[in-house]
Amino acid sequence: MPSPFPGMDPYLESPVHWPDVHLGLISQIQAQLNQSLRPRYHVRVEERVYVSDETDPGRKAIIPDLQVIADHTDSVWTGGAGQSDMSVCEPVVLTTLIEDEIHEARLEIIDSNRQVVVTVIEILSPTNKIVGSRGRASYEQKRREVMTSSTHLVEIDLLRDGDHLHCRELLPEADYYVHVSRRGDRPRGTVWPIQLPQRLPVISIPLNSEDPDVKLDLQTVLNTAYDRAAYDLAVDYRIDPVPPLTEPLIEWANALLCSQGKRPC
Repeated sequence: MPSPFPGMDPYLESPVHWPDVHLGLISQIQAQLNQSLRPRYHVRVEERVYVSDETDPGRKAIIPDLQVIADHTDSVWTGGAGQSDMSVCEPVVLTTLIEDEIHEARLEIIDSNRQVVVTVIEILSPTNKIVGSRGRASYEQKRREVMTSSTHLVEIDLLRDGDHLHCRELLPEADYYVHVSRRGDRPRGTVWPIQLPQRLPVISIPLNSEDPDVKLDLQTVLNTAYDRAAYDLAVDYRIDPVPPLTEPLIEWANALLCSQGKRPC
């Protein structure tokens, strides 16, 4: 069953659904590219790992249902009343930080003959777009490593919330973006600004200089991931998406969902 939206489905951006959506997109891009590129190249999944705790500004984006439960039990000293022995240390109850190791997947296109990375493909997660978060710091570090190497970089941003791509020029206003940075063209790159009502584009993925670009149909990737994960059964289109839409997209989305019987008219 396809999504009711012609392009990106804003309901998939919810913290409840996005971790699963991210994995589905990674899997489908890998499958589509391997079918087109083998045996000259192959595509593998790599992980970026960082540690998050309660002080991380991006924590709620990683664990949306996280709740801090306070223990109101008082510690009571039961020693003799009026007695004080300064030679004996007494325990103090403190709260420790709980750390989680966070794994974020990305794709690498590998030259099968030389076994070197030719292109890195990133699908941004919410934490990558939150200023000051551990996920943002980890992403920016890996991004710098790629941008200063001989490897191409493709960034796919299908999230309306958070910081978008930073450019010297004014970024065209849009809901979503795709950025392709070719190693020979830096610092200049190609950006696809995508509006919610638009179909996701077919983008050109750079390879070695002697080989033509490979085409990646992002709409087909999303449609396949949506269908295989049965999001039509998981998403409640009767309520508003998270994050919420702005005018005039609210009216457009209401009419679209109403016309397909996804919400009352």
